[in-house]
Amino acid sequence: MKKMLLFVNPAAGREEMRHSLMDVISKFTAAGFDVICHPTQKPQDITEVIAAVGSSYDIVVTCGGDGTLNETVAGLMRLKKRPILGYIPTGTVNDFASSLNIPKTIPEAVETIIHGVPFPVDMGGFNDRYFTYVAAFGAFTKVSYATPRASKQALGRTAYLLEGVRSLSDIRPIHVRAVAGDRVIEDDVLLGMVTNATSVGGFKALDDDIVKMNDGLNELILVRATKDLVEFNALLGSLILRDFTPERYHILQAEQVTLDFQEDVPWTLDGEFGGETRHAEIVNIPTPLRIMVPGDGEEA
Repeated sequence: MKKMLLFVNPAAGREEMRHSLMDVISKFTAAGFDVICHPTQKPQDITEVIAAVGSSYDIVVTCGGDGTLNETVAGLMRLKKRPILGYIPTGTVNDFASSLNIPKTIPEAVETIIHGVPFPVDMGGFNDRYFTYVAAFGAFTKVSYATPRASKQALGRTAYLLEGVRSLSDIRPIHVRAVAGDRVIEDDVLLGMVTNATSVGGFKALDDDIVKMNDGLNELILVRATKDLVEFNALLGSLILRDFTPERYHILQAEQVTLDFQEDVPWTLDGEFGGETRHAEIVNIPTPLRIMVPGDGEEA
């Protein structure tokens, strides 16, 4: 039998897993897995457990949101021998799952882990930390970790929208100097993101023909500061329509990006607080992990 280490975050999303856990374990067992289930106990619990014992398992399955997945990846990246990753997305937004077409219902996600194929996927490095799909600063980036957990569970994605409206008064320009290869950008921006995803914050970002989850490149998106409310409203409209004109955005692809600021700037990594820094070195780490995706994915 293949050995499976299953992590469950009971507090993620709407807590569906509490009602489905025994059925999930039963399905995995019937499929030939020897399942050890570990309910999360504290922040970074998943990372510590995987770093200690993860290499002795064939597959590590994590159930929760993007933050839970981030902790899982952080643990896997500490291992020399890395098991395959399975993901049951039960968070509020689940951007990473959307980008890989991983189903967002528990039964379908379980079937994907049992019958899908392992897909090699890039990861991101942020100074001395890791992220799966986005490192961001500026406007609205606090929303995901500032929104109360009770609101997320009760209202789902609407809770993020309400928190985003409350944060409008905090938006201010941030001066940044970004270096990617021989390209240098220095500008005042409202929002900056280094991503490896087609969905960020629950909204469609760059197109699938641009974003490849295992091409060795991250996408840098800098949203240029606006001069007045009229320009800001036009900017919001262009974000919704994904009209990324050079007048409003800097967009490029790179293996490595360095960003420098005039003051400490708060960052968000996969929807969780990533600390404050004046200097960020962000790199693409080519295909260190394999994650189970639906059967039409690219098998490793």
